Order: sequence, then C-alpha cells, then structure tokens
Amino acid sequence: MGGMDIAVIALVVLAILVIITMVKTVPQGYRYTVERFGRYTKTMEPGLNIIIPFIDRIGAKMNVMEQVLDVPTQEVITKDNASVSADAVAFYQVLNAAQAAYQVSDLQNAILNLTMTNIRSVMGSMDLDELLSNRDTINEKLLRVVDDAANPWGIKITRVELKDIAPPKDLVDAMARQMKAEREKRAQVLEAEGSRNAQILRAEGAKQSAILQAEGQREAAFRDAEARERLAEAEAKATQMVSAAIAAGDVQAINYFVAQKYTEALASIGTANNQKIILMPMEASALIGSLGGIGAIAKEVFGDNQAPAPRQRQSTTPRTGPASGPFEPQGQ
Repeated sequence: MGGMDIAVIALVVLAILVIITMVKTVPQGYRYTVERFGRYTKTMEPGLNIIIPFIDRIGAKMNVMEQVLDVPTQEVITKDNASVSADAVAFYQVLNAAQAAYQVSDLQNAILNLTMTNIRSVMGSMDLDELLSNRDTINEKLLRVVDDAANPWGIKITRVELKDIAPPKDLVDAMARQMKAEREKRAQVLEAEGSRNAQILRAEGAKQSAILQAEGQREAAFRDAEARERLAEAEAKATQMVSAAIAAGDVQAINYFVAQKYTEALASIGTANNQKIILMPMEASALIGSLGGIGAIAKEVFGDNQAPAPRQRQSTTPRTGPASGPFEPQGQ
C-alpha cells in the first residue's frame, strides 16, 4: 500500500469523525444547550441537529419533562410554639433549558432547599389548629412562594403538596381528649335541646287537648241546656193543655196530671240503689182507675171522642186500711 492510499484512508476516517461530531440527535423530552468556545449559543430541540465540529460542543442536557422531588421531613415550630413534623413533595418542570443550566448550580438541590425553607416559613406563621385544618391553604401558599422564587431559573413549580403533618404524641393525646370533650358537650346540648322540644310539644299537645275538651264541654252544655229548654217547653205545653181541660170542666184532666206525677215518683223510688224492699200502701184499683183516667184524657187530647171511655168500678166496700192514694177513681 502506497502513501497515496494511506492518505485517502486517513481522509475518509477524518470525514467520518467530522460527520459524527457534527450530527447530534436529541431525544424527545430533552433539550441540549450548545456552547461555542465555552459560550452558550443555542438550544437544540428534539430530533436531528447539526453543529460545527471542533468549534461547538454540547453544554447541558436538560430534562424538560415534569419531575418530582421528594422533600425530607422537617421539624417546624408553629406560631403557638407547638412542634410538628412535616414532609412534602414538589413537582417542577424546566421551561427554559438555558436558564436552568446557567442561572443556577445544582438545580434539584436548589429547588429542594427553597421548598424546605418556605415550608418552615409558611407553617411557622400559623397556629397548630389552623395548620392541621388548612392544608390546602398551606399548599397554595407554598406553591406561590416557591414558584415565584424559581421563576428566574426557567423553572415552573407545578405543585407542592404536604404529605403528612405529625404533631408529638402527647399533643395528639391532648387533642383526642379535647375532641372527645367537645363531642360529649355537643351530645349533651343536643340531648337537652331534644328534651326541651319534647316538653314544648307535650305542653302544646296538652294545651290543644284542654282547648278541645273545653270546647266539647261547652258544646255539650249548650246541647244539654237546649234539651232542657225543649223539655220545659213541652212540659209547659202539657200543663197548659191540662189546665185548659180542667177549666173546661173535665175532671179527668186533674186525674191524669196527678197520676203522671205519682207514677214518676214510684219509678224513682223503685230504681233507687239503696232501696231493697219497698212497702206501698195503695190499692190496685186506684192505679187502674188512674190509668183509665190517663186513657180518657189521651183520647180527648188526640180527638178520639167516638170510643167510650172505660168505666171505673165504684168501690162500695168501706175501706179498713189507710188511704190508697192522693186521688179517687171516678165512675162513668
């Protein structure tokens, strides 16, 4: 092989090396910075890129996909001097590869320290109760503060989330007792309110019942008075009719009136609860005569004057016993 051949081979090898150093491939999700003589010139996008060999070189290979950064546990003193432990997680994304590569050294460590510092600052400005009950508010404050601080680095902080907030064990026990006391107090208040409402409802029911009972008694008294009024009117009418019959010379009318009262008195005596034996000095003929008088009066009152009145047997036997009653039957 002559010198000419060696020179050709050397040129081919050199050309291959030049092509290799000139052509660069950037994978998806990454950005490469290009430096010329140590100075940043451009950023290569994903795909096939060409640089000037021996003059340009690849500076930083930046991952522009969203990345997660685990924040270690931090001891935080709250505003009311309670010590709590908190750990978090942060999500960030590189928006400007050149700024992320040349504006800050050790990007992940910078974001981590920035997040830890702001966790202490935000949580330390809050009371323990506010800290435990407003986790979303804390996440929002952390995101806003860390994102503003990382913005000059070409970084976008997408999320900052507190994973856990752990107070000391004795403080947790005290909080559990407080919660139990609050729940017992709430239960007693609810029970007292329920008892009060039940008493109010019972009182209203008793009041309504008394009102309805009084109205019923008033209606019953009104009906009873009306019935007595009707009875008095009927009795007055009957007395008026008897008086008219007596004035007309009908002797049977007085017998009817007396027999009615006599019969009512006997019925009252017979139905008395404290009477077991009743001795009545009367004759059967007297009562029959009274009934005959009642029948005659009834026929005259109702207008049946054609049928003869029943004749009463005149007793001719002298009486040896006491008087039979307040009236004597009349013969026809």
